[in-house]
Amino acid sequence: MDRFEAIRVFLRVAELESFTRAAEEMNIPKATVSNSIQQLETQVGAQLLHRTTRRVRLTQDGTSFYQRGKDLLEDFDELESMFQQSPAHLGGRIRVDMTTGLAKNLVIPNLKSLLDQYPGIELEISSTDRRVDIIQEGFDCVIRAGAMSDSSLVARFLGEMRIVTCVSPGYIEEYGEPESLEQLPEHRLVHYVPVLGSKKEGWEYWDGSQYQSIEVPGAVTVNNVEAYSYACLAGLGMIQSPAVGVRKYLDGGAMVEVLKQYQAEPIPVYLVYPHRRNLSKRVRIFMEWLAELIKEYIEQSPDDARIKP
Repeated sequence: MDRFEAIRVFLRVAELESFTRAAEEMNIPKATVSNSIQQLETQVGAQLLHRTTRRVRLTQDGTSFYQRGKDLLEDFDELESMFQQSPAHLGGRIRVDMTTGLAKNLVIPNLKSLLDQYPGIELEISSTDRRVDIIQEGFDCVIRAGAMSDSSLVARFLGEMRIVTCVSPGYIEEYGEPESLEQLPEHRLVHYVPVLGSKKEGWEYWDGSQYQSIEVPGAVTVNNVEAYSYACLAGLGMIQSPAVGVRKYLDGGAMVEVLKQYQAEPIPVYLVYPHRRNLSKRVRIFMEWLAELIKEYIEQSPDDARIKP
């Protein structure tokens, strides 16, 4: 195994914190992974990994080597492709994460045009409501909605999604249409939480000076965006959802927007990627395609989103 390949193996072991998982992902024997790391440590003259029966951790030297090694491989990949102008020569794996709804309704239906133009690209698409660990799970980029808290990542702002309060026609037949804040205790709210058992948020609105939250009773709590929408369609309560996510239900009459005079805080959308000195050409091209696709999606109606330049 040459040095470049040994560095690639080291990076995946460090990111996955496991020799076994790295071997499985790279489709090579575990013994090959172990021998490669040992030879690399001998060559650089330093221990790069702490090994225990449970997990693998970077040493202080390993942390420094990890970042330099990542930059080196990215530079080398870029160097290899710098004279290959044809899209047919652009290839390699890209791993991306986004919500299930975004993958199903937007990205996958439009993906063929990108792959027809760049047939050498291989995409791994993760679709989940949880926040993945970009570094440890080896993602090249992810789409995230909501406030950003990890300063070690680069976040490219794409736009803001307007939030609407929706109910089903069946809900209105049973409970009536809510028209004021004073009526909310008589209504039902479907609760959404990222992790079951965590604190439930109330119904949010702008009071003219700041965003406020009102507790509204509700019998159903979900931790999945699709289940959230389906609970509303079933008449189980009100939901507050990005307008772009429920547009088809509103247009088709399966949901009705209510309490329009009370607006919740818009949700920012970001394209997030690891802080790297240079991104590979294939990742840059994919990110530009993805960013434009999502911008167009949340810009479809001026009432549905507010996009900043």
